[in-house]
Amino acid sequence: MAAPRGQGLRAAQAQASLFGDPQEPSELVSASPEAAEPAPRPRASGRKARGAEGRREDAVSMAARQREISISEFFTKNRHLLGFDNPQKALLTAVKEAVDNSLDACEEAGILPDLAIEISEVAESRYRIAVEDNGPGIVRQQIPRIFGKLLYGSKFHRLKQQRGQQGIGISAAGMYGQITTGRPVRIVSRVGARKPAHLFEIAIDTQKNAPVVLKDEEVEWDRPHGTRVEIEIEAVYKKGRRSVDDYVEQTALANPHASIRYAAPREEPRLFDRVARELPPESLEIQPHPYGVELGILIRMVKETNARNLRAALRQDFSRVSAAVAEEICRVAGVAPEARPQRLSSAQVELLFRAIPKVRILAPPTACLSPIGEDLLRRGLEARVRADFATAVTRPPSVYRGNPFQVEAGLAYGGGLPAEEPIELYRFANRVPLQYQQSACAITKAALSVDWKGYGLAQARGALPTGPAVVFVHLASAWVPFTSESKEAIASYPEIVREIRLALQEVGRRLGAFVRHRRRAADEAKKRSYIEKYIPHIGDALQRILGLSDARRDRAVEDLKKILERSRKV
Repeated sequence: MAAPRGQGLRAAQAQASLFGDPQEPSELVSASPEAAEPAPRPRASGRKARGAEGRREDAVSMAARQREISISEFFTKNRHLLGFDNPQKALLTAVKEAVDNSLDACEEAGILPDLAIEISEVAESRYRIAVEDNGPGIVRQQIPRIFGKLLYGSKFHRLKQQRGQQGIGISAAGMYGQITTGRPVRIVSRVGARKPAHLFEIAIDTQKNAPVVLKDEEVEWDRPHGTRVEIEIEAVYKKGRRSVDDYVEQTALANPHASIRYAAPREEPRLFDRVARELPPESLEIQPHPYGVELGILIRMVKETNARNLRAALRQDFSRVSAAVAEEICRVAGVAPEARPQRLSSAQVELLFRAIPKVRILAPPTACLSPIGEDLLRRGLEARVRADFATAVTRPPSVYRGNPFQVEAGLAYGGGLPAEEPIELYRFANRVPLQYQQSACAITKAALSVDWKGYGLAQARGALPTGPAVVFVHLASAWVPFTSESKEAIASYPEIVREIRLALQEVGRRLGAFVRHRRRAADEAKKRSYIEKYIPHIGDALQRILGLSDARRDRAVEDLKKILERSRKV
C-alpha cells in the first residue's frame, strides 16, 4: 500500500519541529478555539522608545507569545524524566519499554511469550534495537497512534496488574531515537495467519503530539502473528550491573513462563528457556475502592456517572460497596440516597468524601493481582542462580490508599556467589526489573531495616548485608506508586514498606535455619573426622599396654567409636 503523496512533506515538517526549527504563530495547532484565535498585536505605549536593550514587556506583548505546549514538546526537553538521562541508560530504557509491551500483549492474549531481543551496532555510539514477539499483533489503524503519540494507550484507565501504565513508554523511546539519530520507528505487525503483515515507519510531530506516517505497506513475514519494533538510537552498550544484559537476565527470572532469545552486540545469541509452561493467573480489572479516591476524582465520577440515583452510583462505580454500605455512606454524609448524582453540589460531594472513611468497607478484591508464586519464584532462582539454597515467600494481599498489592520475596545463598561483597538486591514491580534509583526505593529501605546478622549474614550499620546471597523482591499491584515517570523506584508508603520487611524477615528466618543446619553438619563432620583419625591410634596403644590380640583390639576400637558417637549426638 503506497503512502499518500503529502506524507513526505509532513514528515519533514515533523522532524524539523522536533529539532526546534522556528514556526510562525499561524502554523501552531491548538486544541481549544480560544487559543486558535490570533493574539492581539502590541499597541504603541505612547512613551518614547528606550531602545532594544532597555525595552520592557507589557501584558499585551507577553500575551502575543503564549501558546499551547504539547506533551511531546515537554518530554523532548525533559527526557530525563522518562529514563533517557544518558546514552547507557537510554539503551536500557528503550529495550525495557518494548519488552514490557510484548509481554503484556502475549499474556492478555493467553499466549506463552517467545521474545527475540537484538542489539546491533550501526556506527560508533549508535545502535539499532529490535524486539520481536509472538503476541496477537496490532491492528493496522492503531499502529501510528501507539508508536507516534505520547499518552495514548489502553492501560491507564484500567485498574489491574500490568507492566505499562501511562501510554508513554514505547512512543517516548521512538521519540528519543528520532531526536538523537533522525530515524523513524520501524514496525512490522500481523494479527493472523490469513491477514497481511503491515510495515510502518513512523515519526512524531512534537508540536502536535501526532504521528507522521512515512511508510505504510504490506510485506511478507514468516510469523503467523506478532509484532516487531526497531528503533535506532544514540547509545552506549556496556556490560555489568545496570546493563541490558543484567536486565534481560532479571526479566527471565521474574517471568519464568517466557522464552527469551537475546543477541548482544558482537556476541552469540543467548537463550533463556522458560521454566514453566503455564501462563500466570489472569489479572482481572476491578473498580476503584472508595478509600483510595480523592475529592476531585469523586466530584468528577459523580458528575459523569450514568446511574439514576446516588445509591446506585456508589454501588456500580466502586468495588466492595453493597446496597447497605451505600445507604450507610449516604446516612453519615446526610445526603439522600435517591438524589440525582449529577445535581449534587460540590459541598454535598465533599460530605460524601468525608463520610467514606467513617464507614467500614471490605478491602478491595485481589483478583486484579497476578503474583509469580512461591514455587515458580524458587524454581526460577534455582535455574538462574548458582546457589546451594533457594527459598521464596508470597505474602497475603494488602492495601495502600485503597489499591491492592502483594509482596513476594526470594533468596538464593551460597554456591558460586561472592562471599565478601554486598548481596545482590533484585527489585521488581509487576514483574519488571528496577535498575536505577535503588537508594530511593521502598524495597531498599525495607531491606536496610532488617537485622540480617540474626540470619547469618554480616551487616554494617546503614548498609546492605555482606555475603554470598541474592535477594529478590517483587511488588505486584493494580497501581504501583512509582516515584517518577521513568518507573525506577517505588514510593515508600508505610503499608508497602511493612509488607516488604515482613517478607524479607520470613526468607531471612529460612536462611538462618539453613545456615545453622549447615554449620551443625560441618561441626559433626569435623568431630567425625577426629574420631576416624585418632581412635585407631588409641586401639594400637591399648593393644601394646594390655597385650590384646588383634581381634580384641578391633572390638575395642568399635566400642569406643560407638560410645563417642552416642556422646556426640547427645
